[in-house]
Amino acid sequence: MKTKLLAILTLIAPLFFAIPVKADNPQHVERLLTTGQCYGCDLSGADLSQAHLIGADLREADLRGANLTEANLEGADMTGANLEGANLEGAFLTNASLNNADLDQVNFTSATIHDAHVEGASMSGMTITDADIFNTKIGVGGSYDEL
Repeated sequence: MKTKLLAILTLIAPLFFAIPVKADNPQHVERLLTTGQCYGCDLSGADLSQAHLIGADLREADLRGANLTEANLEGADMTGANLEGANLEGAFLTNASLNNADLDQVNFTSATIHDAHVEGASMSGMTITDADIFNTKIGVGGSYDEL
C-alpha cells in the first residue's frame, strides 16, 4: 500500500510545480473583454490574441509582454500605454492612438497600421517586418517627436 501511494505521489508531484503563473490581472482582463474600458489596467503578460478591442480605452494600461496577436484594435486609445515587448503580430491598428506609448521591442510583424497616432511614442527595437503601415509616422530605432 505504501509503495503504491509513494508511486502515485511521485507521478503527480511534478504537476503541482508545472502550473503556469500568469502575470496579468484576471479581473482587468475580464473588465476589458466585457466593457472595452480598462484605463490604467494591469494587462502585462495577458493573452488577448484575436480579441475584438475596437474602440477600447487602454490609456495608461500596462501591456508589457501581452499577446495581442491578430487582435482588432481599430480606434483603440492606447495613449501612454506601456506595450514594451508585446506581440502585435497580425494586429489591426487603424485609427488607433499610441501617443506617448512605450512601443520598445514590440513585434508588429504583418500588422496593419493605418492612420495611427504615435506622437511622443518610444519606438526602439520594434519589428515591422511585412507590416502594412500607411499614414502613420512610425520608424525603427527611435521616437517620433512633433516638429
